[in-house]
Amino acid sequence: MSEQRRRRGPERAAHRGPSAIPQLPTRRVRNPYPQMALLSADQVEAIHLASMHILENFGIEVMNARALALFERAGAKVDHATMNVRVDRGMVEEALKTTRAAYTLTPRNPANTIHLGGDTINFTLVAGPANVHDMERGRRAGNLRDYQDLVRLAQHFNCIHMLGNQVCAPIELPANSRHLDTYFANLTLTDKCFHVSAIGRGRALDGIEMMAIARGLSLEEMAASPGVTTIISVNSPRRFDEMMAEGLMTMAEHGQSVAVTPFTLMGAMSPVTLAGALAQQNAEALFGVVLTQLVRPGAPVMYGAFTSNVDMKSGAPAFGTPENTKANVASGQLARRYNLPYRTTPGSASNAADAQGAYETMMALWGAVLGHGNLVYHAAGWQEGGLTASLEKFIIDVEMIQHIMEFLRPIAVDEAELAVEALGRVPTGGHFFGEPHTLERYATAFYQPMLSNWQNYEAWREAGSLDATARATRLWKKALEEYVEPAMDADVREALEAYMARRREAIGQGEP
Repeated sequence: MSEQRRRRGPERAAHRGPSAIPQLPTRRVRNPYPQMALLSADQVEAIHLASMHILENFGIEVMNARALALFERAGAKVDHATMNVRVDRGMVEEALKTTRAAYTLTPRNPANTIHLGGDTINFTLVAGPANVHDMERGRRAGNLRDYQDLVRLAQHFNCIHMLGNQVCAPIELPANSRHLDTYFANLTLTDKCFHVSAIGRGRALDGIEMMAIARGLSLEEMAASPGVTTIISVNSPRRFDEMMAEGLMTMAEHGQSVAVTPFTLMGAMSPVTLAGALAQQNAEALFGVVLTQLVRPGAPVMYGAFTSNVDMKSGAPAFGTPENTKANVASGQLARRYNLPYRTTPGSASNAADAQGAYETMMALWGAVLGHGNLVYHAAGWQEGGLTASLEKFIIDVEMIQHIMEFLRPIAVDEAELAVEALGRVPTGGHFFGEPHTLERYATAFYQPMLSNWQNYEAWREAGSLDATARATRLWKKALEEYVEPAMDADVREALEAYMARRREAIGQGEP
């Protein structure tokens, strides 16, 4: 099947016609508008000072002996019995001197290089769900076939710039080596950057090495030109577990990107107030940033934010709330306070690809954009609070992302755009449909949606009365038909397969 798909790819691409799904071309997306400031400068500083108090007086638990030793050598106060580490503001300031305000990640296709920092914004595929859902087959456990199809969708749509870490877990495969299969799918079915798993050293290093093979580079060359990144999820409140700390250190050691992201749900894992949650988030994120620089000064690192709230009636996580949206904006201000690239997330707690899923995601997405996020993680396909990757929700999210991309195009104001001559030619009470100024631009004047339906009611009913979710089903199926697998040299594929075989054997013998 995959071999046949590879052979037919160029032929399919050559015969794409006007019936292909309309989408925006590949481009580097920039946010040209001023950053929104929900917090005053004094409020930002108050949150910073509260974070310093947390780090200096309360400390962070680090369940990793190697990390404890690094902090101790650097002058932090380390209690080995409790694994508590307290760092002072001077250590934070020294670490920030070696971080980068911006950097790039280069996949096997340099045309898909990711720019992190500045005014650039990137959108990723959802990552981490245990389940998959579509309207035809229902909810099911993650599996490799669905994983591969979701990766194909990410490759097909230009607005998805990067893959997250495991769009779903292929649970039919051995837990200790399935990351090799997902990395292989990422590298062969796409030519975009992806997030590696940072659950321990082995998984992180496998992702780094496999990307190096795909690019034809040594690990030393990869360190000078990073190609993968990861999310380090802080076990809030104030804990870095052993495997996350090890994954962070492995990525930093090899010069690869890390986004340190506290999981601060207000009322559960952080204070119920937004200011308190931001202070905790800030302390935990900065602590992880310090660790990356202790491992390798200059290692690329991002300020990660994932602050939302819980439903105080049930304790269930909520996303796309007003508080979540404000946190996305405010976190951008904090990231800029430290001159770090910023990772943020839209999200929804809806159990279906419905109106709730759309409006909650769009609410949080606006927070990510107004906060000038550089990496919008989980941007497409997130459903059920992150427990499910939905194919219909993926399509709905892609439509929303493309709306955002067009919104971010600056308004052009020049002689041609002002259209004064056209205005003079159209009589009072007339129309512009036949005006040459309109006819020259009608095909490209406005964003062409792929999912929205603008038929009148009678025509819509005659066409089957399909709502947006039903139309999304048709679109993901059509996208898989249109998908073209990017070419890969046979020797590179063989080298990747050989690496996987070696690692499976080593893992089977007990290596991490």
